[in-house]
Amino acid sequence: MTTAQRPTLEAVAARAGVSRATVSRVVNGSTTVAEPIREAVTRAVAELGYVPNLAARSLVTQRTDSIALVMPEAATRVFSDDQVFPGIIRGVSQELEAADKQLVLMLAGSPAGHHRVERYTTGRHVDGVLFASLHGADPLPGTLARLGIPVVVSGRPLGDVPVPYVDVDHVAGVTAAVRHMIDSGRRRIATIAGPQDMVAGIERLSGYRSTVADAGLPELIAIGDFTRESGSAAMRRLLAEHPDLDGVFAASDLMAHAALRTLREAGRRVPDDVAVVGFDDIETAAYTEPPLTTVRQPIVELGRRMTRQLLRLAAGESIEQAIMLPTELIRRASA
Repeated sequence: MTTAQRPTLEAVAARAGVSRATVSRVVNGSTTVAEPIREAVTRAVAELGYVPNLAARSLVTQRTDSIALVMPEAATRVFSDDQVFPGIIRGVSQELEAADKQLVLMLAGSPAGHHRVERYTTGRHVDGVLFASLHGADPLPGTLARLGIPVVVSGRPLGDVPVPYVDVDHVAGVTAAVRHMIDSGRRRIATIAGPQDMVAGIERLSGYRSTVADAGLPELIAIGDFTRESGSAAMRRLLAEHPDLDGVFAASDLMAHAALRTLREAGRRVPDDVAVVGFDDIETAAYTEPPLTTVRQPIVELGRRMTRQLLRLAAGESIEQAIMLPTELIRRASA
């Protein structure tokens, strides 16, 4: 039995009635080929089932058709019930699929992981890099940008890192949440803030502080890390230190979920005794007991927008340095 040979570049050229060099230019995405010839080559490729050699194509075009999404988090965090991470991945994947690009997901939750990401991306194995969930003034985005590698991050970078970013309006969302509790008569409103090495944690705490200050109310603050466990611990601490609190803004829905449970265990009724508001509007927010009032952030759209920005940057286009997406207060029974 003989095995059918794979179609060659020469066979495509013969079928299309053009030179081998012309076929190579079309396959490698050159814009210098006339449209009728391009169509003839594309038709011949489809008829023969020709599959380009991707390694050779990369050498010619200096493109890999791959984009890295870097998350400086441990795998246990990325693949948890925190829906922010899958939301970003879904948005990025949708845009890359439409652009016929490959996604390379890289986790950098440890020094070794961070070094691996740096080695891989500076080795030009991808055409651009997206960063999500940055902690502190991470120097890697700036390092890559200075090397000419297209970079876009989610969230305003901390420190002096002049790279383009897409973010949501954290402060406006928190202001609406806390203002909603004030308008309903709450006067002892606490917050379970997010980590203070992340822009989301910093800006959500800033929004809380400015809103209670404008209303002449005291600051009642406990710090968490966006997880359920930290939300439970912070809620217990707040109840011990401020037993007369009558409202809680939690900087993530997971922490708000934990706060609801801790309040129930402490015999506090929600919202009769304590109002609770979260941030994210994850899918389960509508199914807590009682359903959670929360701030909706367009997390899938954030993934899509940062990917579109990166693809434009990789194509040599000028892009906006900062894009801010709106947030929305979703009122349910918890506040």
